[in-house]
This record gives sequence, C-alpha cells and structure tokens, in this order.
Amino acid sequence: MYKNKPILLVVMDGIGFSETGVGDAVTMAHTPVLDKLLAESPNTRLKAHGEAVGLPGDDDMGNSEVGHNALGCGQVYSQGAKLVNEAIESKKLFAGEAWGELVNNCNTLHFIGLLSDGNVHSNIAHLFNMLREAKKSGVKRARVHILLDGRDVPATSALDYVEKLEDVLAELNDSGFDGKIASGGGRMKLTMDRYQADWAMVERGWKTHVLGDERKFNSAKEAIETLRSENAGIIDQDLPGFVIAENGSPCGTINDGDSVILFNFRGDRAIEISMAFDYDEFNFFDRVRRPKVCYAGMLQYDGDLKLPARFLVNPPEIKDTLSELLVANNINQYAVSETQKFGHVTYFWNGNRSGKTSETLETFKEIPSDKISFDLRPWMKSAEITDDLIEAIRSGKYGFIRCNFPNGDMVGHTGNLAASIIGVEVVDLALARLIPVCEEHGVTLIVTADHGNADEMLEKDKKGNLALRTAHSLNKVPFIIYDKDNDYKLLGGDYGLANVAPTLAKMFGLTPPASWEKSMI
Repeated sequence: MYKNKPILLVVMDGIGFSETGVGDAVTMAHTPVLDKLLAESPNTRLKAHGEAVGLPGDDDMGNSEVGHNALGCGQVYSQGAKLVNEAIESKKLFAGEAWGELVNNCNTLHFIGLLSDGNVHSNIAHLFNMLREAKKSGVKRARVHILLDGRDVPATSALDYVEKLEDVLAELNDSGFDGKIASGGGRMKLTMDRYQADWAMVERGWKTHVLGDERKFNSAKEAIETLRSENAGIIDQDLPGFVIAENGSPCGTINDGDSVILFNFRGDRAIEISMAFDYDEFNFFDRVRRPKVCYAGMLQYDGDLKLPARFLVNPPEIKDTLSELLVANNINQYAVSETQKFGHVTYFWNGNRSGKTSETLETFKEIPSDKISFDLRPWMKSAEITDDLIEAIRSGKYGFIRCNFPNGDMVGHTGNLAASIIGVEVVDLALARLIPVCEEHGVTLIVTADHGNADEMLEKDKKGNLALRTAHSLNKVPFIIYDKDNDYKLLGGDYGLANVAPTLAKMFGLTPPASWEKSMI
C-alpha cells in the first residue's frame, strides 16, 4: 500500500514528445532534470488531443482549456467544436430561442470571430453554416469581422480563409441578401485578449469592429497584402486592425438595432469582448458609444458570471471534478500560475467554474504576466512561480498543490525557435529547484503537460519546404511520478489526460466517482 503524501502537480504547458524531430525545441533544449526523470522515474506518455479530450477527431489538436478540463475532472466531455458540430447537425442551434432573437427584425447581423479551421477557438465551417441559415431565416444584411489566426493554423494562411469566406458570400449574395467582410486584424493584436492581461487589445477591436475607426481598405485581401508588405516578416496573428470601406466610409459598423454573434466557441479569449457588449457598468476603456444590439456568444463563456447572457450552444456541464472530491475529503488545495495560465489551473481545472469549490479549502494565487511578446522574455514568470511553490510546500498547509508553467506554449506560439528552447530550459530549471524541496518535505512530484507545442516548431509546407509552425502539436505528453518513498508501478495501457485525476485519487487513497476513467497505477 502506498503512503499517502502531499502531491505537487506540475503542468509543463506545451511540452510534448516530438515524432518528427522537426523544430523540436524540447529535445534541442538542455534539460538534464527532465531527462533524468524520464530515465529513472515511473513515466508514460499521455494522449492530449482529439477524442481523448472530447474533440471531434484525432486530427484535432488539443489546447490548454480542454486539457485542463480533462486533467481536473477525470472524464472526457464533448468540447468546443464537437458541441457546436452536434448542435448544427441536429439543427438545435437554429431552433433555439437565442437564434430566433438574433435573426428576427435585426438591421444587420454581424459575426465576429477567428477565421480559421484550427478547431481551437473556432471553425470557419460554423460561420458558413450560420451565414447560410441566416439568409434562410430572412436576414437581409450580414457583416463579418474577421480575426486572423496564424497560430493554430499555418502562420501566414489568412488569405486562404479569406478566399473561402468570399466564395461563400458570393454564393449567398443576391438582390435579397448583402453579405460582406467589414473589418479584421490579427488575433494577438486586437479583440482576443484573455484574463484581462491587456485591455488595450479589446479596445482596438472595439474601435475596429464597432466604430469602424481604423485604417481603411477596399478589401480584406488588399488589407492583408498591404500590411504584410509594410511589416516585413509579420505573421497573421500580429497584423494590425483594418476596416473595409465603400466610398470612403466603413461598410459595416455595428449600430443600434443590429445583432452580433461571437462565433468563437472557446471561452478564455471571448470573455472580455463579451463584457464590452453585455455590461452596463464598464470602465476598462472608453467605448465611445455602446450600440443597442442583440448580442450572443457561440457558448456561454463563463457560467458563474453568466457571460454572455445570450448564447447559442450550451457548454459542457462538468460534474464530479477532482477538486470536489478533495474538498469532500477535507484536503487543502493550492493553485498558482501567472496571468496567462491562471485561469487554467482554476476556472478550467474546476470544470469551467470561476468560483471556488470551497472558500476555506482552496487557495488561488495569480502572478501577473509581463505585457511583452514572450519570445523577448522567454523565462516569463517561471522563477516567481517556483518561489511561490516552494513557499507553499514549506508551509505544510496543503495536501494538493498544482501549477502551470506556460513557457513551452506561450513562447512556442511566437514561432521563435531559439526563444522556445530557452522557455523549455527554464521549466527544467524550475524542476531542479522543486525536487529537493519535495524530498525535504515529503511531497510526491507529478510532472505532466496539457498538450504539445514547443516540440514541433517547424513543419513542411505543400511544396516540401520547412515553414514556421506556431500551432499546438498532436504529440503525446509526459506523465512522470517522482517519489523516493513509494515504488509506484504504472500499468500498461493507452492513456489520456483524463486518467491523471483517477491516478491522483488513488495516490490519496480516495474512491473516485464511477464516471471517471481508470487509474494508471
């Protein structure tokens, strides 16, 4: 029988095992601690994408949100794209009350969202289905405000998606329907901030989409080509905002009597723009004017905040989380990360709940992230997170401590291979500092990841040339147990992230809910 000890779970965000060796910042990095753990400690490789985390198929890359959902609840729920796919295929989305409110008697129906098929924040197919159904529902005028990806899809693929959208609009446009692209810009430049890290991004999006107050072009294609030519080496996610004009005026500002759909399904980067539309009391930036619109999200992005109030598809109702099990057994928990991933070890970990399961048994610590491109400071807040973890361990207050080191993911998304190598190395340095403290205070260390990213920084394009890759990978991730007092044996099997919570429950000597996956020990 294993000794029940406090457990520290370290999530090395975006650090997986490469299968190609192409642009593998994880292997290229100097990681003596991780190498030793993999050589000497019980470990296995977990599936962190596709059906293992509730996504439609195994070509769908995982992400930090669904990854932390699975880690924290021990179960596989239909997620994001799969939920929306099911709602569209069954026509439930279009039969719902929210859809009727949006399309009935609106002057213009606006769509805002990530123009991508990356299936992480959005899927362009959902937009196309809604445009077609809007016309059938009697909508006469539609405007699309496109956010360019280059992060979950190839870095400079925006024009491919613009062309597809223009083709659909051309198919729909006739004397009774007028659909156009109205504005756009890179996802890391406007609109899609998260965790209130940079409200200026949201303000730029508001000015672009709502007010039409941005540089004007005749078409999205012209805007993208011009902005690329003026900013050498820029990738889609960083392109400045733009507005499409007709006769010198914006072709699609958002006004009283309009309807607006945010067609992203992932919550973290949808909350702030939803606040700007939904909240009466709002002081994060000057909205100049707030049009009286019917606003809806693809999903409700925060159930506790009821945000947005109107939404098209119900999010997964995640029950029986690990936090609930630990609270029921009076085990104190501590969660820490920097701003970029704080919501992942709290909100997403706890089943998409912004509050705590227990105010007395859960402690959350957010360390403010730097407001700078992460490739310029790839160590991010790893040292501060490690300092905080060491203090939490030494306090002796907590039975379960969890953290997220964002470096492999956030630096990996910049496409900077050299910086990503440093990002991986600083996580290894954090492990070097944590291991002796765990030994001294009798703590079991678990090391895992939520998905891959830094392990695959390059890919071959259609011509066979190496191209920059900023998206997550489809690679498996590590699961490692470091414990000097217990001789843990990992059972053979094909495991995913949802098997982590049952394994932790067994280490604690607790009986998991019947709905959970199997333990790995």
